Amino acid sequence: MCLAVPGRVVSITEEEGLGLRRGKIDFGGVVKEACLAYTPEASVGDYVLVHAGFALAVIDETEAQKIFDALGELQMLDEIDGSSFAPS
Repeated sequence: MCLAVPGRVVSITEEEGLGLRRGKIDFGGVVKEACLAYTPEASVGDYVLVHAGFALAVIDETEAQKIFDALGELQMLDEIDGSSFAPS
């Protein structure tokens, strides 16, 4: 099963020459880097859904909270350490 997890964009950088946007994403205290190529509209402070190191969609804070709540109900939130969401 695949799982995209919401995180908040805390910073954005663009690789010179390539034009590839990358962002530091905060997953509830664990900050990882993700590619923002599929979400060019993402800005600092936005929530994005991240799977396998790629932000796939921008979502609002309410939707992100609903997902966090659902994960909490499944008792999965404590098991998520961020290691599989983005390359380190």
